[in-house]
Amino acid sequence: MIVDERETLILAVLVLFLGKYVNKRIKFLRTYNIPEPVTGGIIASILICITFIVFKIKVNFSLDQRDALLVVFFTCVGLSSRFETLLKGGKPLLMMLLIAIGYLFIQNFTGIGVAFLTRIDTANGLIGGSVALSGGHGTAIAWAPTFMKDYGITNAMEIGIACATFGLVLGGVAGGPIANFLIKKHDLKSSSDKALSVGIRNSQEEKINVDTIYSFVLILCIAIGIGIYLHKFLLSVNVQLPLFVPCLFGGILLTNTVPLIWKNVYWPTDKPVIGLVSNYSLGLFLAMSLMSLQLWTLVDLAIPIISLLIAQVFTASLFTVFVVFRVLGKTYDAAIMASGYVGLALGATPTAIANMTAVTKKYGASPQAFIIIPLIGAFFIDIANAVIIKIMFTLIG
Repeated sequence: MIVDERETLILAVLVLFLGKYVNKRIKFLRTYNIPEPVTGGIIASILICITFIVFKIKVNFSLDQRDALLVVFFTCVGLSSRFETLLKGGKPLLMMLLIAIGYLFIQNFTGIGVAFLTRIDTANGLIGGSVALSGGHGTAIAWAPTFMKDYGITNAMEIGIACATFGLVLGGVAGGPIANFLIKKHDLKSSSDKALSVGIRNSQEEKINVDTIYSFVLILCIAIGIGIYLHKFLLSVNVQLPLFVPCLFGGILLTNTVPLIWKNVYWPTDKPVIGLVSNYSLGLFLAMSLMSLQLWTLVDLAIPIISLLIAQVFTASLFTVFVVFRVLGKTYDAAIMASGYVGLALGATPTAIANMTAVTKKYGASPQAFIIIPLIGAFFIDIANAVIIKIMFTLIG
């Protein structure tokens, strides 16, 4: 059964609304920050799986537009990344950055090690490493074609989505207990008298109108164009990266040059329009990707995936307690950042923010943590992860 582009888009929107409906009514999903497209997409994929098992009907979606949505999303990430904002974190930001980059390697070697011990292809361990966990659903889906083409892992997307989804939950579960343990053991207290924060707020002064949309579409298309030409250049020198990676760099290049040269030009960074477009593109991208999963291909890999996730949670927790907390100075802020980091390493930035918010509501504010962790999650992880994944490909052969 073939579903064309128009029908695929209609179903993706319905899946999004389904996810919103279910999340509103199930507290567990809200507590652990499961994205609405993930909720709806997984429900849809389960129903499609049942249809395949019972009626032997295989549904094939038309997903060409999905790839364009991925490029738009990561270009928006690039356009949101200003170097001057990164400097606000100071030395702790630099330390956290070095720690996070180092752990990407540890995470990948952990996954590869579990894959070796469970006697499955080591490339599966890479999927269950920084690709799906630190990278999340978007990165897992983006790299899936490479695993399919170069390593013959036909269910790479299903493995990545499974690991990314459980990673969100496990990252949310681990963050609070780790912070509680560190704060109580070292008798730490907040030194800030500021009100609680939930992170870096975007400016909401500007209203979205047709002119801001026109301007943003122009800037977005130019950034994507830079990314396309960069992608062609990289291919010419035998460097293969998914198209979204050079497009991300195209956005970074534009947003850190044009506003400095033409100071009066309209620029979308920190404006509501960029949040609208990025949320729209990511939501539809995830909905299309998840509803097209072929879950019946995961049956034989259930035990290796469970083993991999257990190993990743254990490794991330130990690393957070004995490395992250100590390197950041064993302070109250370090404990809060530790709770956020384990959520980031296993899940995503919203998981990290949720962890830190829950802990600071109980023990007191930590403004520094709410600057550094979102910056690491929103800017550095995607860039560093793309480079490190490429390095890991060369190592596993």
